[in-house]
Amino acid sequence: MIEFKNVTLAYGNHIVLDNVSFTCHFYEKIAVLGGSGGGKTTILKLMLGLVRPDAGQILIDGEDITKFSESELRDPRMKFSIVFQEGALFDSMNVKENVAFSLREYTKSTEEEIEKRVRELLKILKIEGAIDLMPEELSGGMQRRVAIARSLAGCEPKMMLYDEATTGLDPLTADNICNLINELSKGDPPGRVGFIIVTHKVTDAAKVAERYIFIRNGNIIFDGNLVELKMTEDTILKNFINELYVADGMHKR
Repeated sequence: MIEFKNVTLAYGNHIVLDNVSFTCHFYEKIAVLGGSGGGKTTILKLMLGLVRPDAGQILIDGEDITKFSESELRDPRMKFSIVFQEGALFDSMNVKENVAFSLREYTKSTEEEIEKRVRELLKILKIEGAIDLMPEELSGGMQRRVAIARSLAGCEPKMMLYDEATTGLDPLTADNICNLINELSKGDPPGRVGFIIVTHKVTDAAKVAERYIFIRNGNIIFDGNLVELKMTEDTILKNFINELYVADGMHKR
């Protein structure tokens, strides 16, 4: 379980999160929505201890990680697999070496075991034919798939974290990534691997998520399912999700 308790974080005079509280289970499929610079990605970084709040608690399976040292953060971080927006592939390494990186860094696997695991992941993600290619030779969609493979290589996560997973991709490729996200989180709770996807692309969120959290001005102003989201009376939120009404052939109420 993940718990944010009265979490506040500011960068200078800019309040990113203002006394935010919410709870979620690892098996949930959650989309965090909001405008640029609204604190969406910061929530993921806080969960991993990459940034620390100015106030409040962040509990991962009951442990408050806000005071953890770097070495103490290793175990809670291993419960997550994260794919940042940029993909962050190593330009000087081919696909195989990118995916193998965390296996070499964080496990005691032999080269034979690493080779086997890399090929397994690339097969699951349907990019085994790209094993010897360099990042610059890959399409945007393939780069995202490699980034996902690398994030899965070093651990068996309880939850996937995606930062703008479909941003910058054409509609067909974005749809393929959404299908992949659903495939990696298939099954029923509580046994499945859930996810949190941070995005401003509402129609993509609607293809994968079951719960929607909307952040504005550092506060959570909505937390509910898709039906409730479409029924919102909040004017700003209604405008933000306008594309959902269009997709449904509806007009904003």
